[in-house]
Amino acid sequence: MKLVFAIVNGDDSAAVSKALSKAGFRATKFASAGSFLSAGNTTFLICVEDEQVDKVIEVVQSKCHHRKQFVPSTPTYGSPASGTVPSMPLEVFVGGATVFVTNIERFEKL
Repeated sequence: MKLVFAIVNGDDSAAVSKALSKAGFRATKFASAGSFLSAGNTTFLICVEDEQVDKVIEVVQSKCHHRKQFVPSTPTYGSPASGTVPSMPLEVFVGGATVFVTNIERFEKL
């Protein structure tokens, strides 16, 4: 058996949850946050047989999309009166999914 950890953008969470359920996979999900943008994510835990791992990843991948987002580049110091110019926001790609697959010795649904 394998345990799949799928960390997805909060914007894709509902679609991933619905798609996993429709494909017959049960998942536990909980809120998480990324360290780079401190953005809201959802982490899914899915326990499956070894031969189902690729299907789970396919389902997650089909619902997780990359998108552009603007974030502040660096903090500004001073004030407009001091002559400092606010920094321009940076365009970064967010979304997609990060997936980890680990072996699991035992799984029980009680």
